[in-house]
Amino acid sequence: MTDRRILVTSALPYANGHIHLGHMVEYIQTDIWVRFQKLRGHRCIYICADDTHGTAIMIRARQEGRSEESLIADMRESHLRDFTGFEISFDNYGSTNSEQTRKICHAVWAALRKSGLIVEHDVTQLYDPVEKTFLADRFVKGTCPNPECHAPDQYGDNCEKCGSTYSPADLINPVSTLSGATPELRTAKHLFVEIEKLHGWLTEWTQSGGHLQTEIANYLKGHFLVDPLRNWDVSRPAPYFGFEIPDSPGNYWYVWFDAPIGYIGSTAEWCERNGENLDDWWKSSNTEIHHFIGKDITYFHTLFWPAMLKTAGLSLPEKVHIHGFLNVNGEKMSKTRGTFIQASTYLGHHLDPSYLRYYYASKLGNRVDDLDLNLEEFVNKINSDLVGKVVNLASRTARFVEEAGLSKVYPDDGGLFAEAAAQSDAIAAAYEACDFNGAMRNIMSLADKANQYVEQTAPWTLRKVASKAAELQDVCTVTLNLFRQIIIYLSPVLPKLAKQVGELFQKPISDWNESQTPLVGTRVSKFEHLMKRVELAQVQAMIEAGQQSAPETTAPTTDAAAAAPATPWNDGPEPLAHEPLVAEHCSIDDFTKIDLRVARVLAANAVVGADKLLQLTLSMGGEGTRNVFAGIKSAYKPEDLVGRLVIFCANLAPRKMKFGLSEGMVLAAGAGGQEIYLLNPDSGAKPGQRVH
Repeated sequence: MTDRRILVTSALPYANGHIHLGHMVEYIQTDIWVRFQKLRGHRCIYICADDTHGTAIMIRARQEGRSEESLIADMRESHLRDFTGFEISFDNYGSTNSEQTRKICHAVWAALRKSGLIVEHDVTQLYDPVEKTFLADRFVKGTCPNPECHAPDQYGDNCEKCGSTYSPADLINPVSTLSGATPELRTAKHLFVEIEKLHGWLTEWTQSGGHLQTEIANYLKGHFLVDPLRNWDVSRPAPYFGFEIPDSPGNYWYVWFDAPIGYIGSTAEWCERNGENLDDWWKSSNTEIHHFIGKDITYFHTLFWPAMLKTAGLSLPEKVHIHGFLNVNGEKMSKTRGTFIQASTYLGHHLDPSYLRYYYASKLGNRVDDLDLNLEEFVNKINSDLVGKVVNLASRTARFVEEAGLSKVYPDDGGLFAEAAAQSDAIAAAYEACDFNGAMRNIMSLADKANQYVEQTAPWTLRKVASKAAELQDVCTVTLNLFRQIIIYLSPVLPKLAKQVGELFQKPISDWNESQTPLVGTRVSKFEHLMKRVELAQVQAMIEAGQQSAPETTAPTTDAAAAAPATPWNDGPEPLAHEPLVAEHCSIDDFTKIDLRVARVLAANAVVGADKLLQLTLSMGGEGTRNVFAGIKSAYKPEDLVGRLVIFCANLAPRKMKFGLSEGMVLAAGAGGQEIYLLNPDSGAKPGQRVH
């Protein structure tokens, strides 16, 4: 195995808010991957920073009557406290508001200027005459301009009631959320990067080399790279909290220009502290750069950022690892339901961070699927896997050998240790590929076999017979070595438990290959409790605390608001009236004749000569593909379908059509036209699974 030099980053958390459990998906995922690389003996550093610039920071500081620097200093302390609580171990945690980042911004900007990629255009935006600032979409509210809606109190980009999208200037009676003033239209000069000039190179980089997950590469190809790339607006006029552009006084780099450069600025801080050369990390073919991000910032990290790096002569990422969003109990995180859980709320209710680290690891694969934190499953999985299967191995045996220690020669265990040692490469490959779910399944399979051994040998019975002391020592030696081997494999996920186990055996876990050799003839420390069961009442108390901290809902202030239904779902009778229930019942036998399956859309194409049809190529994983024609063209763009999961009827008789053979039917709801909504399963479902 060749030693590697690896630089790893997570997306920079914004300094205008606290860390919540949705954020923690990424930081836990990255931390696990970094700890694994270090355990394998590679030189790996984990770099992050606070993202500190922008209008939101400026406005909040103004509202709180303090400087932006004071605000971001307090938020940095809060972020680091939460990360430390969840055992996230950065090699450097910096700030985009640093001289190192400013210096690198200047260098990248000079390279973009020299390459002729910077152009100027006038931009007209809404302006708050009281706060004396241009207004981003989220700082404007008004009445929806859709003549069929006119819902009040809508933000400046889209209507939450009817779904219409528009610009802030389209709103009826717009109001600044900062001051309550009526905004004015004003024009200012903005600076843009002509990213289209790098279109060909970006196509090549995104579509080859394995830098992106397949579904992300397909998404970019079908959604952005199929058309000319729009110029990227990288400046904002004063007033703005950020770095002033040196050759354009009164203009500041937009937060999304200097935020990724913060990766390099934070690395520079680490280099200065450790006597390292920054070029060895950002201008060297011997260094792998890995970015971990959420799918919401794919565009910036896979198009703009590579374009900036290439133009500036800096190293490109070896891989951009992209994950999905977190749902809680199958729904979006919600403050009113108490499921928008702050990291500090979780820690404040004395829930072990190891619980969440393991649960996320058991859910994280190497695709971009969303995760679901099902709270009841969370409790059951922790108690079953970690407490019941893993820690139980030590708690049932360690006390029996506190005086005698481990046997001097490793006993015959029927090949259990060797079998688990042979799984080292498979488990390592799963970690490397970010298939943590696969790694956890493999490790828990080893735990199952170890527990079977304990049940068969019954050390608690041997302990009662003085003449069987040697046999008891051998059984405990085998069990504890299997336990330690499992902990070595789990140590990237559970660093605190790994440290405790190192103390138990008086030998810290420091290398992946320690899983290949059993410990013999060593002392065993006095056994201390390693992990408690999690109680559902603890989780429920955390949810209740989240509900109590949610902002109170204000009373309706308009006639339209007062007329809104009392329920939060706004469900009306129209769909059922449009398509009444079928009066005739079907039997269970009738229903089971219909073979509904989960499938993944591998390709989607328009059908020449057909106004309503799209041609879909579906995969059920294990078998070949199916060709299906679906009348969904009015509601879906082909490129938006590639990679997503659908439900389809797999045993519908093939139908010969003018355009070819259709071998099934995808399921959708809606009245037709643009009101077509494909059914898709919750996260975790896999192609080929039957829908029951």
